[in-house]
Amino acid sequence: MSTTTSLPAAPPTTARCAVALPHSRRAPSLARQVSESWLKATDPVDRVPDAVLVVSELVTNAVRHTCGPCMLTLTMRDGRLDIAVADHSEELPELHRRSAGDERGGFGMGVIRGLGGQIRLVPAIGGKTVHVLLDLRSARGPSPER
Repeated sequence: MSTTTSLPAAPPTTARCAVALPHSRRAPSLARQVSESWLKATDPVDRVPDAVLVVSELVTNAVRHTCGPCMLTLTMRDGRLDIAVADHSEELPELHRRSAGDERGGFGMGVIRGLGGQIRLVPAIGGKTVHVLLDLRSARGPSPER
């Protein structure tokens, strides 16, 4: 008599990269370089440029609207990328600004939503973390017609 034993499902694979970035005009460029290299080595998918654009927008916002360094954390789990930028400002960004931006900004969150990013804010004492979840397995985010 033969028996068949099924193996347990493999646990989801998770990869993480974290980097502290200085409060500097160079921080977005450094973040783009680190993110692109890590993403291509971890999971080379077509949406790497989209993910790098989101990283750039979040880090640019942190540099522009805060006075200190920020922490970029990338977490890849089963084709989904959580991009998190923590900074030292308790002021939360306006996620639903209807205008096309103004002298203070306002373009970045629209760009992120246009790429299909799910935005989540996590306030904390002495700062906040802005998370954007991108599904790198899917095509680019929702079309403007939706």
